[in-house]
Amino acid sequence: MYDRRWYDSNENTQRALDILKNMEDSQRRALSRDLTTVVKQIKDLHNEEDDENQEISLGIDRVLGLYKISNSRRWYDKVSILSYAMKTMSTLPREDFYNLMEGITVTSEK
Repeated sequence: MYDRRWYDSNENTQRALDILKNMEDSQRRALSRDLTTVVKQIKDLHNEEDDENQEISLGIDRVLGLYKISNSRRWYDKVSILSYAMKTMSTLPREDFYNLMEGITVTSEK
């Protein structure tokens, strides 16, 4: 039986979501806007580097996560700008997504 959430498979993702959950609303919104901007920049960079014929795969866990976002089942789905940032980040390659999550944990520890 598979009962782990998609973000439980990565320690930094789990910690980053805990950090986001415990942030003040204004900080969470500002970080969400920044994350969305960074994700768009990463996607633009990949678009410049990638072949036009390369296929992109989200993976079953992230597809399920996108479905759950659309049903507003998780705490961060109820914060529209954070929900949008999570949806946008979920389409990144796994390594880029995990790097962003690690960045949130590292910067919050300072």
